[in-house]
Amino acid sequence: MKVTCTGHAGLFLETDRGSILCDPWRSPAYFASWFVFPDNSNVDFGGLHPDFLYVSHLHRDHFDPEVLGSCVSKSTTVLLPDYPTGDLREALEALGFRSFVQTTSGVPLELDGLSIMIEAMISPADGPLGDSALCVDDGSVRFFNQNDARPRDFESIATFGPFDGHSLQFSGAIWWPLVYDLAPATKSALGARKRENGMARALRFLETVGARFAFPNSGPPAFLDSDLFAYNDFDNSPDNPFPDQAVFLRYLAEHGHDNGRLLIPGSTAEITASATGPSCTVTHELSETEVDAIFTHKAEYLESYAQRERPHIAAARASWPRYDGDLEEALAEWFAPLLQLADRIGPGIGGPVLLEIGDEKLVVDFGTGEVRRWAGEECRYRFSVARELVEALVAKHEIDWVNSLFLSLRFQAARRGAYNEYIYTFFKCLAPERLSYAEGWYAEQEEPDDLVRIGEYMVQRRCPHLKADLARFGEVHDGVLQCGMHGWRFDLRTGLCLTSEGHPIVAFPVEAAESPAAGPP
Repeated sequence: MKVTCTGHAGLFLETDRGSILCDPWRSPAYFASWFVFPDNSNVDFGGLHPDFLYVSHLHRDHFDPEVLGSCVSKSTTVLLPDYPTGDLREALEALGFRSFVQTTSGVPLELDGLSIMIEAMISPADGPLGDSALCVDDGSVRFFNQNDARPRDFESIATFGPFDGHSLQFSGAIWWPLVYDLAPATKSALGARKRENGMARALRFLETVGARFAFPNSGPPAFLDSDLFAYNDFDNSPDNPFPDQAVFLRYLAEHGHDNGRLLIPGSTAEITASATGPSCTVTHELSETEVDAIFTHKAEYLESYAQRERPHIAAARASWPRYDGDLEEALAEWFAPLLQLADRIGPGIGGPVLLEIGDEKLVVDFGTGEVRRWAGEECRYRFSVARELVEALVAKHEIDWVNSLFLSLRFQAARRGAYNEYIYTFFKCLAPERLSYAEGWYAEQEEPDDLVRIGEYMVQRRCPHLKADLARFGEVHDGVLQCGMHGWRFDLRTGLCLTSEGHPIVAFPVEAAESPAAGPP
């Protein structure tokens, strides 16, 4: 199997039984804030000619309408993840694709001798209501393309394996804590935790899958706009949540793993099976000195990259649509019907969220179900956004502000108290169909499932955040359970979530379970 890196999460998998183009991305994403790192302008997408196309999900660093529309033949067969909504298929059909293979999550599928399986994740927090990972078996080599998906069950994945190659995300793809109004020392500590948790989670995934070779991908982005340039991790800063590929490969080596392999845009990995085990040969288009310079002289590399992309950033800014109407009226008309549908999300937020849009201050009130002008009341959550960005969102009727505004990092935020998942779920579900799906998903999760023993406690098996298997990902330290999937923490004495309000777990000491007169408190 030949694996070509096309940049970020992008891979081109070539086998004797067919080829698959995965997540091709080149165009600036999220209000021109994200660029591919390293630069992938050397990749000729039009010359790849895949048999199959796999787009893992609709995030703009995976779904690039410009590349898909102009560089990929519309006769290419699309491998569709098993999502409950048709958003991804509709988006691809709008670009002209007409041949689709609908997969079933966790079920292998034979395609003229090529075996594939797509594992779909469908919680409201998974991408834009969905993320997925791809398993491929060409008869001699098995490859697991996890991209930035976070599977919670590995039974079907393990059954498809064992794997020879595994590509996955290791770096940040989030705005926390960079955009938050926090004291510098607090922000530094939180950034360090985010950085460490991201790499530790990737390491745990690699150890769980157990592939012979590991290929870090899906990040970090390059921030080339002067407004965002400081967010890049130039010198391996311990508190920057965007470590690069070289940093993660060193992290793997420090933890006893020598199976990491670096791929940058245009690089290829030839994975070959043999009686003594698989081998991997990596070839770069650049010399070793040039590849090394990207990471050892990163500031200079990014400054040159930013200079080249300055016209594209200016053009993107000029293309943002304007809205000349009354923003309060437009948002009230748009959001009010959604607030009436938010039976669980609304109470989960419970009060007003302040939107500072330029000089205008509006409130989305989840208590009263209305959008109105701010009356000076205290708001636990605040977002400050340039007016031109909100005008563009309104003009385009952008129903997923996470997949446009928040991932852009072009805003500032503040909150009093813990992270609230429901806020971001609401802002990625600004359409009745999406919001209804999210509400239904939350309703189905209200009853805890079976119990598992973790240390000296019996605990519900599934994390209330994204249903990760706590038997696999849970660790206990000093009476606190931490889910290794996303770092959510729970006080085992009380069951209370220490990371986000409103997500308690069932937990009680083992001796209570073993006593015939006692039961769960």
